[in-house]
Amino acid sequence: MTRALTMNTMLSPVMTARNWARKTGRRFKKMTPASHNDDHPERHPVWWMFDRIARRYDLLNRLLSFGRDQAWRREVVRGIPRGADLCIVDLATGTADVLLAAREAALPLRLGVGVDPSEGMIALGREKVRRLAASPPLHLVRGDACALPLGDACADAITMAFGIRNVADVDAALREMRRMLRPGGRALILEFSLPENRLIRWAYLLYFRHVLPRIGGLISGDFAAYRYLNQTVEQFPYGAAFCAKMRAAGFVAVSARSMTFGVATVYEGVSPDLTETRPAGGP
Repeated sequence: MTRALTMNTMLSPVMTARNWARKTGRRFKKMTPASHNDDHPERHPVWWMFDRIARRYDLLNRLLSFGRDQAWRREVVRGIPRGADLCIVDLATGTADVLLAAREAALPLRLGVGVDPSEGMIALGREKVRRLAASPPLHLVRGDACALPLGDACADAITMAFGIRNVADVDAALREMRRMLRPGGRALILEFSLPENRLIRWAYLLYFRHVLPRIGGLISGDFAAYRYLNQTVEQFPYGAAFCAKMRAAGFVAVSARSMTFGVATVYEGVSPDLTETRPAGGP
């Protein structure tokens, strides 16, 4: 009975996603890059930038990460709780790589929902879904990770790959994830980080600051997008600092697993069952 109610809670907003997307689309169009402070690139609404680079996004991900981005996403999928009729929400879904990786892993999905503010990325993701994933149903909608149209306790897992540093309010996005997860559900967040080893960090920053922006800019035609990438990665809290943010948002059993010499990190947090902590006879 609980599962049926949870599914109805999730499916109802998904069925009206087109109307919701049109409303948020109008709101997004009113905002322009000129209205934001360039000293804080991580707080920019960056969907227009991803619209510009969408066609080259997958190619550049594979090229600039030497193919490691797919392995990192598979690590995220491995952390999804196992069980029947899983409901997964993927934030900053981009071209739907995480949802497609979950399908390829043969997880028993009942429903997958991808949310992204970039219409260009969503359009390419829908093309990939139509081509590669007939079942289970994967729905991609445009939206803001800080204010989502999905119900409370509707998801078994919420994933986010290379998107948390782009949201306007990181703490609000984490609270939204916590709200949407059922008790015992898991948030899995993949993000770039900085290696601890000083020599590796030096080599990584040399590549990230000087090589990656040039290659990315040449292939995509958008040098600003790849300068933005290294700026936001270096400014964003990682490791213990980000784990603290997850705990502040209400997650328990928070952990961080670093990959490829610390270049990327998968953060995990569990949504607590609050009924287990209530005193006997409490409300």
